[in-house]
Amino acid sequence: MTTDIKLSNKIGIIVDSLHLPLREGLKKAKELGADGVQIYAVDGEMAPENLSAQARKDLKNEMESLGLEISALCGDLGGHGFQDKAENPEKIEKSKRILDLAIDLGTNIVTTHIGIIPEETESFIYEEMQKACEELGTYAKSINGYFAIETGPETSITLKKFLDSLSTNGVSVNFDPANMIMVTGDDPIAGVETLKDYIVHTHVKDGVRLKPVDPRNVYGYLGFDGGTNHDKIAEMVSSGEFFRELPLGKGDLDFSLYFSALQKINYNGYLTIEREVNENPIHDIKEAVHFILQYK
Repeated sequence: MTTDIKLSNKIGIIVDSLHLPLREGLKKAKELGADGVQIYAVDGEMAPENLSAQARKDLKNEMESLGLEISALCGDLGGHGFQDKAENPEKIEKSKRILDLAIDLGTNIVTTHIGIIPEETESFIYEEMQKACEELGTYAKSINGYFAIETGPETSITLKKFLDSLSTNGVSVNFDPANMIMVTGDDPIAGVETLKDYIVHTHVKDGVRLKPVDPRNVYGYLGFDGGTNHDKIAEMVSSGEFFRELPLGKGDLDFSLYFSALQKINYNGYLTIEREVNENPIHDIKEAVHFILQYK
């Protein structure tokens, strides 16, 4: 560990990673040392259509009484992101309402996956994603908010070119270094520098890449069926044959270099812990908080 790194960033926890009911999860997050939490807000009790104005005020007050903030909401609508022209109008509208909810709860960031950005800028999929993100970014900018694309499905260079093509930074970046390591094999340290103008939120996660995999087999892609081996590859992906998410410090991410890179670009937002395991996640998240505190 590099001792000259002194992080001042707040620590967040994705409440859903704790596998507890929301209210229990909020209390546990505070108990584990979080300053804030990220919450999924797509369906169930946290869906924007299920939270009245009073319910939003009550939840915000409840969190404030616990000494917690919301670092971001997660608004990932699944499927192929914004690749499908037929689905986009409904998804765009839902995304806007999730951002409205975020503002009401005291954050201006909604993280999401938009689908794999194709290399071919002339393709119809690229064009549809660009249209959708232009509309989302314009709306976000109008209320001082951000839709933050999670890194991983494509390289940071491809993502930057796409973001540069939009008229605002209302669509920005939720930087997840482990996704980059595990799926594309991209360098997250270089990625911080590449995407420095867009990073508004981060996930603290670690992982290892065991062998190359087509990102389309991980995230899906409109019109891609993976051929005859798709089911087998999908099973191998889910079983961890291509990559594995691991506890902080156990994977291939050099956190000293990573945190130093974030400091160099003056990133002062949240470091939000995500742990995608079903067995004893509370233990792993507690250890993750302690890991980050070594750098503070």
